[in-house]
Amino acid sequence: MHLIAENLAARRGEDLIFVNVSFHLQAGEALILTGKNGSGKSTLLRVVAGLLRPEKGSVTTADLHVGERRPAAEASHYLGHRNAMKNELTVAENLDFWRSFLGPAEVVGLSTEDAAEAVGLPGITHLPFGYLSAGQQRRFAFAKLLVAYRPVWILDEPTAALDASADKLFAGLIETHRREGGIVIAATHQPLGLENAAELRMTGFAGAEEGVWG
Repeated sequence: MHLIAENLAARRGEDLIFVNVSFHLQAGEALILTGKNGSGKSTLLRVVAGLLRPEKGSVTTADLHVGERRPAAEASHYLGHRNAMKNELTVAENLDFWRSFLGPAEVVGLSTEDAAEAVGLPGITHLPFGYLSAGQQRRFAFAKLLVAYRPVWILDEPTAALDASADKLFAGLIETHRREGGIVIAATHQPLGLENAAELRMTGFAGAEEGVWG
């Protein structure tokens, strides 16, 4: 699996926030987006995830043995600032929804209870999501990535609202995903503890005006 971004540009309002962003990630590789607030990190992630249409350029995945390119969104999980879980539903109901919504995949994801154990919260999936603490909610939001397999993980501040022990746990899950051939692209203000990750420094509007990126 390869993730290929070519000459991406995107707008915020009437202005270009970045231009000429290109990268190529292979199975097992990770890219960390850094930069100040408002520099375009979240916008770039949403473009890769297919949630925003780029002003120009493309993001695709490819299997070099097949040669066909497909939209990256079809092979991606996106974890944004919000958890995308319904407070009124139980944790199990939320995770079951995401498993069903994301549909079949070549690689089967974890069961709901196995995913809960993987994020360090076994035995409470019967509780309404809204009853949980912010840290517990974030852990279960991450569990969405485990119940339905996708090779590309797109993570926007994935460790927000988490303590140090959860940071370490999540780093381990991300590294396992990479060892199994997964690709990770993440925006963060704090180290994620990922080994041999490339870095892309976003410069925001100033960089877009100059036609460069860091």
